[in-house]
Amino acid sequence: MQSWSTHAMTSSVSNDTKTESYSYPFADLADERTQNWPLVKSPWNIIALLAIYLLMVRYAPKWTVRYKPLQLRVPLFCHSLAMIFLNGYICLEFLTASLSLGYNFACQQCRMSHDPHEIRIAAALWWFYISKILEFADTAFFILRHKWNQLSFLHVYHHSTMFLFCWIYVKWLPTGSIFFPSMINSFVHVIMYSYYALSVLGPRVQKFLWWKRYLTGLQLVQFTIILFWASQLVFRGCEYGKWLTPIGAAYMVPFLFMFGRFYAQKYNVSAVIKKAK
Repeated sequence: MQSWSTHAMTSSVSNDTKTESYSYPFADLADERTQNWPLVKSPWNIIALLAIYLLMVRYAPKWTVRYKPLQLRVPLFCHSLAMIFLNGYICLEFLTASLSLGYNFACQQCRMSHDPHEIRIAAALWWFYISKILEFADTAFFILRHKWNQLSFLHVYHHSTMFLFCWIYVKWLPTGSIFFPSMINSFVHVIMYSYYALSVLGPRVQKFLWWKRYLTGLQLVQFTIILFWASQLVFRGCEYGKWLTPIGAAYMVPFLFMFGRFYAQKYNVSAVIKKAK
């Protein structure tokens, strides 16, 4: 049985049979199944959204600093709750559809078919991509609440580049091995947004959030797993995404470095090691 998102997307594709001609590189290699899905076909949508995000990061703090910081507890809680359900849905779709298709977790070739479960994989990846756009709200909340320490280069780099990578995969390779890192990332985001939702409920709940430091540790584990997974695709000569997989593996390295440095600085790891000696 097709999920509601799959049905909606296949319906939108059938309503538009005209194909636009493109002048930008590699357009002819795009997956025809996803081309008429919202915010996929044209690169100008991506350029516009990315420009708006970066302009917000650059100029919004200069404007909001004139005013008192906002609490935004209700919007924060609602946003976090929505992201929990969305990422949970994405993770479950990747897991169940990949098992139904008998996907190989180590190396899965592309299947550009209209099999219902293959469309579920593509649809889950599209929702994963949309979730990265919705995550721009995290940055807006930091700015409105004057959380300048959280508006770091790591945060902006992570949000802007992940969004771009997701669009590339939805447009060209919404099938095969990409399900695995996307599934892991969506699962991690369920945990992260659960913490965010609980943290805005006040002191009575916050005292139980002793596991905050393990969130960054969980992200480090995630990046390590994805780096080794992508590396084995390259070294084994897996046919999936030969032009993207090495880039994806290299993309994980700065994340490991930056998140590792953040963790060490935040929790004073060097002092703990010296004390242990």
